[in-house]
Amino acid sequence: MMRELSVDLGEARSYPIYIGENILEDIVELFKRRGIPKGSPLLIVTDNLVAPHYLDRLTGLLETGGYKVLHTVVPAGEQSKSLEVFEQVITAALQGGLDRNSTIIALGGGVVGDLAGFSAASYMRGVRFVQIPTTVLAHDSSVGGKVAVNHRLAKNIIGAFHQPQMVVYDTATLKSLPEREVRAGLSEVVKHGLIWDREFVAWCGEHSEELLNLQQAALQHALYEGCRIKSLVVSQDERESGLRAVLNLGHTIGHALEAVAKYQELLHGEAISIGMVGAAILSVRMGNPEYIYTETKKLLQKFRLPVSIPEHMDTEAIMRAMMHDKKFKEGTMVFVIPADIGKVEIRGNIPADWVRETIEQLKKEA
Repeated sequence: MMRELSVDLGEARSYPIYIGENILEDIVELFKRRGIPKGSPLLIVTDNLVAPHYLDRLTGLLETGGYKVLHTVVPAGEQSKSLEVFEQVITAALQGGLDRNSTIIALGGGVVGDLAGFSAASYMRGVRFVQIPTTVLAHDSSVGGKVAVNHRLAKNIIGAFHQPQMVVYDTATLKSLPEREVRAGLSEVVKHGLIWDREFVAWCGEHSEELLNLQQAALQHALYEGCRIKSLVVSQDERESGLRAVLNLGHTIGHALEAVAKYQELLHGEAISIGMVGAAILSVRMGNPEYIYTETKKLLQKFRLPVSIPEHMDTEAIMRAMMHDKKFKEGTMVFVIPADIGKVEIRGNIPADWVRETIEQLKKEA
């Protein structure tokens, strides 16, 4: 069974999200529905971990359907979200003869999606692209059209808004993920509940073991709900002029931790988990109920996610990294703060001393 929902951006630019087990087999029909032309080459961007599992299969399906398919394989990991690897993708597009009617396909997790999407946004000032996520985490990054690469000083600082033609989420591909990657991906599923839907938060807590074990019924429901919440937010604020910023819960501290760790020690979802606990600590500091912190921490621990900063990370280095974040505006620190479970608000002018004390507390969390 395939579930479908839509990102509503007006008649010309809305696009579907398809979720289901083994729906990759229907890729040619889905391309036909979205009008992906056969006369121009397609370029699949994937990484060296995903390629052995799915590249040949996807290529074969598309070629059987009459498409000319090229590919480029990049190293797995956050390090591939760089200008150097971006140039590799553009070179592959040029050498493969991609034109304005071509489509770039992101086959992989969030790194591949961001890299391929930014390449599609930049090549010939913008060509089509399709998201085929293969991680739990990518249910978040594959929806909404935010595409980017990193600078050594800041994450996602070089980017664009470029919406995909569609998102094809074959949940069978998630079975090849390491357990740690599954846990980290579920961090963003939980995040969507924490910002928008208290009932979904409760459901996630009740079904944590089913989700960790990738039970299909629970998994497809969770991914559908996560994508639905993000779609609702993006439909109302595509370019993050206001409401969409709520999706950054946990990201101010989380992105700083990733940068300090040089994108190696913590997975993205792990860093965001710690960041969400930090946001909950700040919430209580601002006078909100203590249960916001205790329930957030307890839920993340159910998914066996980290809730503390590794002690060896330097507090001042983390503070400096936050100063480079896009959410640092005009000398003030901007945070997404939980006002309740399932409800957040964007707060500026957060005192730096509060943030520093929060980082120190996070080093002592157990």
